[in-house]
Amino acid sequence: MKIAFHGAARCVTGSKHLLTLKNGKKILLDCGMFQGMGKDTDGLNRNWGFDPSTINVVVLSHAHIDHSGLLPKLVKDGFNGKIFCTPATKELASVLMEDSAGIQESDVKYVNRKRESMGLPWLKPLYTEEDAIAAAEQFVSIEYNTWTTIEEGVELKFTDAGHIIGSAAVHVKVTEGGNTKKITFSGDVGRYRDVILKSPDTFEQADYIIIESTYGNSLHDLHLTTPDLLLDWIEKTCITKKGKLIIPAFSVGRTQEILFALNQLELERRLPKLDYFVDSPLSIKATEIVKKYPQYFNNVIQKILESDADPFAFQGLKYIKTVEESKQLNFRNEPCVIISASGMAEAGRVKHHISNAIENSRNSILMSGYCEPHSLGAKLTSGAKEVRIFGVEHEIHAEVGAIRSMSAHGDYEDLCQFLACQDSKQVVQLFLVHGEYDVQQDFRYRLVNKGFENVVIPELHADFVI
Repeated sequence: MKIAFHGAARCVTGSKHLLTLKNGKKILLDCGMFQGMGKDTDGLNRNWGFDPSTINVVVLSHAHIDHSGLLPKLVKDGFNGKIFCTPATKELASVLMEDSAGIQESDVKYVNRKRESMGLPWLKPLYTEEDAIAAAEQFVSIEYNTWTTIEEGVELKFTDAGHIIGSAAVHVKVTEGGNTKKITFSGDVGRYRDVILKSPDTFEQADYIIIESTYGNSLHDLHLTTPDLLLDWIEKTCITKKGKLIIPAFSVGRTQEILFALNQLELERRLPKLDYFVDSPLSIKATEIVKKYPQYFNNVIQKILESDADPFAFQGLKYIKTVEESKQLNFRNEPCVIISASGMAEAGRVKHHISNAIENSRNSILMSGYCEPHSLGAKLTSGAKEVRIFGVEHEIHAEVGAIRSMSAHGDYEDLCQFLACQDSKQVVQLFLVHGEYDVQQDFRYRLVNKGFENVVIPELHADFVI
């Protein structure tokens, strides 16, 4: 059996890990889109490193686009098998893929206008909304903690990874020639003190482990709470400077965490009386899906639900649906808070809000999670004086900040706790994925000191016999 790493190898996007069995059957773990990789992004997303038509089964860890976003292209390019995931992931990924297709089709129209003026041939989107709908029809949902046969000699089980609603660690048993090997893929590991979700589950002993390493060399700040940090930025921007607070936020997970924190401030009678806009149709859909799965919430939220029927709603909250309503926010002079996707500020409506607000010192832009180094969000938080948005250079006069406490990814203590259920001496090989190379090197050193003897950081398209 072989494993090859066709994405999230020494970077944090494009998760794709391919198992090839002795009988030739191929199982793809995740099929994520590369995001925020600068001029290399499009090429990385168009070149697989394998033939999609030869894949027999896909196993999806969770719905985030960097894990699910190329499924429609995989189907378009010849894959016709089943895509296994949890029920919540099936719902979330379906809407995320359609939204991604819409963004691509819109972006390509803009790019093609420029290419036409330069005498260059038109580009096509990676996939269309029709492709996304076709991919969603191939989803098969499996509940947590249930072993399911997905191919002859191959069993699959999901355990809760605590990252977003429906996120899972993937466990695969492969029996070949009477010999069984157990492979665990972490997906993205959540935090053991998450404000909304349950902690990641323990899992049975694995022979081979593939684990994410996004925050493999850092710890999250636990001393300052998210509600207090948000309140500080709201008061500073909206109350003192009478400006707009723009918060780029991932539609799944981060937006709901922000809404929950603002709801908490209202329950404590500390929330300023302002208008709070969620300007993302996808975030609206995702929030409704999240509300359908309260059984995945932790005990704190379960207790809150006894007295608060909707922990993601509060006075002043308004949802923006249409493009025209979104544009009107740019002409608004009154102080307000605008929460909009995408989280890295690479696409979506938030990019328009930033371009409109960035040159006014009354305004603030508050990043709420990890940003790939080449993304607009990373450029903003790096201290840049100017950024290019939609081909136009903007001087940065708005205040830019970040809340580090909100990441849905576990830090190195969380990742080590996730692995604590394993006997390190029984793990034949441990692969680090979904992390920047310098971070992975630090995390590798930490894991070796914990007794994991064979820790590998694979390069893109590298393959290994296991």
